[in-house]
Amino acid sequence: MSTAGEWEYAPLRIPAGISRSAAAQLMSMQSDTGGWELARLQLHADGTRKVIMRRRMRLSYLPGPMV
Repeated sequence: MSTAGEWEYAPLRIPAGISRSAAAQLMSMQSDTGGWELARLQLHADGTRKVIMRRRMRLSYLPGPMV
């Protein structure tokens, strides 16, 4: 997890075997439980997804991303 200004960032990697709807549900759970929001999503040629989640520093007492 890294910080930049008033945001903290957490990188996640979602394997190729995970469907689009399951990946969306996983990110939705991150948002609901930890205050995270999607900052960037990259879909690679092999099917893996690189996700960068972010949240405001004031929410740092909440749990980190679950993966």
